[in-house]
Amino acid sequence: MLDIKFIQDNPDVVRAAIKNKKGKPVDIDEVLKLHEERKIFKAKIDEVNRQRNEAQLKRDIEAGKALKEELAILEAKHEEIEKRLVALLIVIPNIPSPDTPLGEDERANKPLRQVGEKRKFGFSPKPHWELGESLGLINDKKAGEVSGARFTYLMGDLAMLQFGLLHLAMKILTDEEILKEIASRAGLKVSTKPFIPVVPPYMMRSTVMNRMARLDPIDERYYFEKDDLVFIGSAEHTLGPLHMDETIAEDRLPIRYVGYSPAFRREAGSYGKDTRGILRLHHFDKVEMETFTKPEDGYLEQDFIVAIQEHFIQLLGLPYQAVIISTGDMGAADQRQFDMETWMPGQSAYRETHTSDYMGGYQARRLNTKVKRADGTNEVVHMNDATLVAMGRMLAAIIENYQESDGSITLPKALRDYVGKESIKKS
Repeated sequence: MLDIKFIQDNPDVVRAAIKNKKGKPVDIDEVLKLHEERKIFKAKIDEVNRQRNEAQLKRDIEAGKALKEELAILEAKHEEIEKRLVALLIVIPNIPSPDTPLGEDERANKPLRQVGEKRKFGFSPKPHWELGESLGLINDKKAGEVSGARFTYLMGDLAMLQFGLLHLAMKILTDEEILKEIASRAGLKVSTKPFIPVVPPYMMRSTVMNRMARLDPIDERYYFEKDDLVFIGSAEHTLGPLHMDETIAEDRLPIRYVGYSPAFRREAGSYGKDTRGILRLHHFDKVEMETFTKPEDGYLEQDFIVAIQEHFIQLLGLPYQAVIISTGDMGAADQRQFDMETWMPGQSAYRETHTSDYMGGYQARRLNTKVKRADGTNEVVHMNDATLVAMGRMLAAIIENYQESDGSITLPKALRDYVGKESIKKS
């Protein structure tokens, strides 16, 4: 949610963000009018309370009774205005960063750099679903019988490979020496405080999901109305509220968490897309980063997170490109978004495997998460979230890039110790 003072001072900027992000129509003039009405009624409430205090001191029972009735009317009106105002404020999108490309959709996304050489195969590389099926690693057919479309069984060595990716990710994020090396190589002067590992709840109340600005579109969520619980679409959804309604001392920041959890996606808007393989599933596992910083460190924190993502992909020896996402393709809560797209030779395409979302103070304002400055003042913290491993997508990238002509898969060196072998072959 945007600061109302920012909206007052920059109404045209806010209108442009609504238009460029294709947000829901919001009458900014009405927002500002309601804000003024709220202030007027708040002042009236304060004045009536002052008069009630005077009446109590004078033991004027009749005046006190009349003022109590007047106060009830004013408070009801103030509450009505507050609800109308908040309902409008929560649908206003975040303001894109100055370097975010303007555009209608993903076609306006801007590749920033390509890293790594694409392997030259002496044969026609296969897509991961063919290799996975032939090696007995992926069982879509039986999963379809058990659970339906867009579910799968990860079998044998592929399951071990997933756990290897998890161990490697946790090693990187919890080792300060590795983080120092990443920051130094990227030329970033940033705190290298390690991430705190978390296994978060997999379900959350819809009200809290809404405060995270991640409930909409509801069609993407698995929602249990009877219990008012939503299955998370990423660990960030329950990591972000870890400091909901809290004020954090300045010297505690940054606070960094890494969560490992399932991710549940309806994929309602992806009909006909990626129906084969493990790129787009209703359920997959994910390693997610969530950080809280001082406002002045927010952009630098995202740059550091992106450097961590690139380090991870490079360790696996995978070609990729870094992309900055356009206004028409980024989330409503995002201020700046980067994606990492890893090369999939079996599909002859770069596919998104990582995303990094900087929200500024947008989420924190809804969550009421603040930082207490050394001078005693409070302001909202700034928040970042980002993927380190979306398991299905990284497994697919490894399978396709490391396949051999005999149908086997050579494992990246960084994962061999975790998996306990150098390659996956037909048994």
